[in-house]
Amino acid sequence: MSLYIVATPIGNMGDITFRAIETLKKVSLIACEDTRYTRKLLSHYDIHTPVTSYYEYNKIKKIDYLLEQLTSGRDIALVSDSGTPGISDPGFLIISEAIKNRIQVISIPGPSAAISALVIAGLPTDSFVFEGFLPRKKGKLRKTLIELAALRRTIVFYESPYRITTTLKIMQEAIGNQYIVIARELTKHFEEVLRGDLDTLIPRLEAQPLKGEMVLLFNPSFTPLENPTD
Repeated sequence: MSLYIVATPIGNMGDITFRAIETLKKVSLIACEDTRYTRKLLSHYDIHTPVTSYYEYNKIKKIDYLLEQLTSGRDIALVSDSGTPGISDPGFLIISEAIKNRIQVISIPGPSAAISALVIAGLPTDSFVFEGFLPRKKGKLRKTLIELAALRRTIVFYESPYRITTTLKIMQEAIGNQYIVIARELTKHFEEVLRGDLDTLIPRLEAQPLKGEMVLLFNPSFTPLENPTD
């Protein structure tokens, strides 16, 4: 019995490993955030393994069921809607419970939006902090940004297109005119990377709002030789 943590594409369907496909075919059950979304991926690769939902709002009541399946000898694959499970999703709960119950946990590595953005950002990668989604309330967000800036290393977090401009304005107020990188729609048809300081990018985003999920990065210790705005 094993729990497989299987990374799936973040946009481009081709970004899945042979090992991931083989694993999804051989396990007894696939636990996923959205069964409809995952079935599209499974159909694309002719995978017919049964699926069950496991997401933020049913994670507690679903854990007992998944553990029962695992302890009865069935292998389960955990997937998220995109990327690597356990990153900013409830995956860590079933993983920690599996470990407590002496169930083998196996990683099937692959795509991650945070890592994909980090390696193309042009910011230092020797030391970085991933923060998932930052707080929504202005006061808490401001405090968090100040604390992150004090770390003096590359900061990586996710942001929604509906909050990106507000977040950048609060960042500007809290920690000044930072040089930032915004990577959106990674691996998809409209993939785009914006680089520049807040004074330049905020007016641009106000004039032409961005769509799609985004990764935002900055490093208070890093000053580019030039300040490109793509």
